[in-house]
Amino acid sequence: MTAAIPKKDKTETLAWLRRISGDLATATIKRLEDTLPWYADMPPARRSAVGLVAQAGISSFIQWYDDPTSTPWIAADIFAAAPRELLRSVSLTQTLQLIRVTVEVTEERLVGKGDDLREGILLYSRDVAFAAADVYARAAEARGLWDARLEALVVDSILTGEADEELPSRIAALGWHGHGEVSVLVGTTPPLFDVDQLRRTARKLGVDVLIGVQGSRLVLVVGRAEGPARDETAEELPFPEIAKRLETGFGPGHLVLGPAVPALVEAGLSARAALAGFAVARAWRHAPRPVEADDLLPERALAGDPLAKQTLVERIYRPLQAHSADLVATLWSYLDNGRSLEATARELFVHPNTVRYRLKRVSDVIGWDATGPREAFILQTALVLGSIGTDAARRRAPVSRRPAR
Repeated sequence: MTAAIPKKDKTETLAWLRRISGDLATATIKRLEDTLPWYADMPPARRSAVGLVAQAGISSFIQWYDDPTSTPWIAADIFAAAPRELLRSVSLTQTLQLIRVTVEVTEERLVGKGDDLREGILLYSRDVAFAAADVYARAAEARGLWDARLEALVVDSILTGEADEELPSRIAALGWHGHGEVSVLVGTTPPLFDVDQLRRTARKLGVDVLIGVQGSRLVLVVGRAEGPARDETAEELPFPEIAKRLETGFGPGHLVLGPAVPALVEAGLSARAALAGFAVARAWRHAPRPVEADDLLPERALAGDPLAKQTLVERIYRPLQAHSADLVATLWSYLDNGRSLEATARELFVHPNTVRYRLKRVSDVIGWDATGPREAFILQTALVLGSIGTDAARRRAPVSRRPAR
């Protein structure tokens, strides 16, 4: 243990330290310029702020040497001299480098002044380093809480379709690295939700995600990533495959993927489809996990989803009607007759091979195969909705009246 310092000697040492404090600050700034490239590249205002921190550190050490019990508030007070934006532009690593340079310069000037003074600067630098870590930890925690609230707000805006002119700036503030197509994935929140693991998985898949936890429901806005959020080894996968690989991050139950949209600002369309699909997914007994929202179009339509009704009519009924009335008639008959080729042929007075040919044409035109039970259900729902819409339009059309003779 270091012997107690005579009061007279300590008073003289303190007076000497106060006299050279300005020189120490100047020498420290010069050393920073010579040894730390990041400091030299800083704008003048930020270099000045760093200089204030160094000056505050030297002054605080003198106060601490005078009264070591003042460590807690003096160490924390050093960083009060820095403007808030400095904490965002100078990393913790750079701050520790600043402390090291300041200690080195001070130690060099203390050579020959006694071991007690050298031991004091080492003890004090340790306390300052811990204080710096505490400042940055609290700043990171506050930033993390702010980011989580902002992310939840952005996801909620996407889900409700209440996007405004502030949405792009909020997305940029979150550091979104997505570009191009976006899709929304809706499932259940797992009992032990590991958000960091989910983000790491997404990065490996070459996508960026916005995550929203709404009670038991977990929502992911998925966009193809670029920049630091993208793993350069990741191949570009289709969204259904991405959803399949993210599936383990969700809880039990249904997992629904909305259709891809061109950009994040249009993600509300994908979100509405995914939410509507998630609400009715249980109506499909053998629904895969994940399931695409467009594969749940009939259930969504029966539940009253106007987007699903419109999609079925525009993708199935209208293209068939525009292509050939025979295709519509053949499809109606085939579905009404329990998907029997012979019964359909008898009703239409054609050969079964003609029915087969027309069904293949139906598949070529709209992409759905009427011979499968699930797709037959989708097609029959589309035909019903299309017919209802056609009849309603016909009733609304004005009736022409002939002039009386």
